[in-house]
Amino acid sequence: MDEAEAACGELAELLRRAGIVLPSLGVDPVAYTREHPYPLVELGRCNLETARRLIQVLAKAER
Repeated sequence: MDEAEAACGELAELLRRAGIVLPSLGVDPVAYTREHPYPLVELGRCNLETARRLIQVLAKAER
């Protein structure tokens, strides 16, 4: 779970540097309730502007 939380923090920071904020980014709370944790990173919902910005950043990284 610590690794998943660290990954969320790192992802949030890199997205922030690219001008993107995913307000719902975090570890899925259900993961904490399982006997054997299976961490899932919840990216959550975003508005159209944020989706377009993600597309732009990913397309640039693909080149």
